[in-house]
Amino acid sequence: MLLDSFGRRAVDLRVSLTDRCNLRCGYCMPAEGLPWLPKAELLTDAELVRLMDLAVTALGVREIRFTGGEPLLRPGLAGLVAACAALTPRPELSLTTNGLGLARLAAPLREAGLDRVNVSLDTLDPVVFHRLTRRDRHADVLAGLAAAETAGLRPVKLNAVLMRGVNEGEAAGLLEWCLERGYELRFIEQMPLDAQRGWDREAMVSAEEIHAMLAQRFTLTPEPRGARGSAPAERWLVDGGPARVGIIASVTRPFCRACDRTRLTADGQVRDCLFASEETDLRGALRAGADDAELAALWRTAMWGKKAAAGIGEPSFAQPSRPMSSIGG
Repeated sequence: MLLDSFGRRAVDLRVSLTDRCNLRCGYCMPAEGLPWLPKAELLTDAELVRLMDLAVTALGVREIRFTGGEPLLRPGLAGLVAACAALTPRPELSLTTNGLGLARLAAPLREAGLDRVNVSLDTLDPVVFHRLTRRDRHADVLAGLAAAETAGLRPVKLNAVLMRGVNEGEAAGLLEWCLERGYELRFIEQMPLDAQRGWDREAMVSAEEIHAMLAQRFTLTPEPRGARGSAPAERWLVDGGPARVGIIASVTRPFCRACDRTRLTADGQVRDCLFASEETDLRGALRAGADDAELAALWRTAMWGKKAAAGIGEPSFAQPSRPMSSIGG
């Protein structure tokens, strides 16, 4: 198992497949993009499968989520999904995406064994979308969402970040839109993970504010105590249910105590926390000929040193040197 010194067990593996992205969201990266990782530094398909196999069969991982950058840009993605679906015990397989390629890939990914998707969409307004992402691709995201639903990648989950003065007034409209289509909506507080290091807590729309905006239009009933488990989102039944809405309060109400994640970057580094300042190099050990027992020991050691909390808001907190696109969501 992947245990830390506080008794938490990591059963959820987030695997970044690339640091590249075809959008330029202002809260993630600058308009000109970033220097991408050289191909030689990225884990190969065979290396990825070996490490995911190790995580599932030897380290107790039960869920694998593919992230990026934008994971749909990874060549051979369906093959990676199929290889993971063939593992024993079979992990739950999900993917976080901006949705641009889903209209084309949803059906093949479902056939390969993908269980569900989380799609990022911060606005229903194409003009605001262009302002946020610097790309005119709003219609492609909507088409991708519809394709995911048709392919059976359910529940289709939608992630939205609200920004003050940009799209904060869309909270209720986004929820109503998702309810009409059967999508599950999750709002996420904007986190200090941008490459430009321009995050400003005062400009962040907090979970409390989001809840207040939704409560003006909907009746929100908290889920029963204990229903959340290790999920990052606080969830409410909407107008009596069964539909739900979630808010991930990573900044104002962090959920570190129940965290069950371990992360693998596209270049083969283990991260015990999204906001970690240190990494453990599995790629170097793997390419130097380490066997599975040695790799597993490295991974266990990395997780054992996990801190009690990320520490956002504390004087000692320092933003990670890597931006979100390089860490993986």
